[in-house]
This record gives sequence, structure tokens and C-alpha cells, in this order.
Amino acid sequence: MDEPKFNQKVDELLAAIEDTLDEIIEEQDLNIDFEAAGGILTLHFEDNSKIIINRQTPLRQIWVATRTGGFHFDFNPEKDQWREEKTGAELFAELSRHCSASTGNNVTLIA
Repeated sequence: MDEPKFNQKVDELLAAIEDTLDEIIEEQDLNIDFEAAGGILTLHFEDNSKIIINRQTPLRQIWVATRTGGFHFDFNPEKDQWREEKTGAELFAELSRHCSASTGNNVTLIA
């Protein structure tokens, strides 16, 4: 994937995560704050944990940092999904799992 297409995919992804979070926060009355700046999306939780999602343009990856570790996601064009490079886990499923752990509620992010 060339750099302009990668950046477009990441911009769309970050916007989709923000939109989904807005809906979840409203529907479930959760206290999740988030901010986007310079291609980095940071989620702040009541338990003082964070999830940081950012682009790694040279590697064409999305990196996610959580309190349990860091994860690198590659785009799979056949499935139109971001998949973790070691486990194959789908990005939204992993974000849902980490958000659920930080809020103590069942949080499901959908692409």
C-alpha cells in the first residue's frame, strides 16, 4: 500500500473509532474521554489508564499501546481489516477488549 492510501485508511479508521466511541459513551453513559492530534488518538479512562492509537507510516502499521502492552496491526486488504501482526486478532475486537477492561463494562467497538 502506498503512503497516500495508507494515510487515507488510517484517517478513516481513526474517524470510525471516534464515531463509535461517541455512540458508546452516549448509549452506555461511560466516562471515556478521547482526543485526536497529529494522527494519534488517545483514550482516557476513569481508572487512569489510557489507550493510545497511532500510525506508523514507514511500517504501514497501526500501533496500539495499552496498560498490558503494545500491539502492531497490519492492514489485510482481502478482509478489509486491521490485524495484529503476531496473533491475527482484529483491531476493533482488541480495542473492545481493552476498553471493557478499563471501564469494567462490556464495550463493543464495531468498524
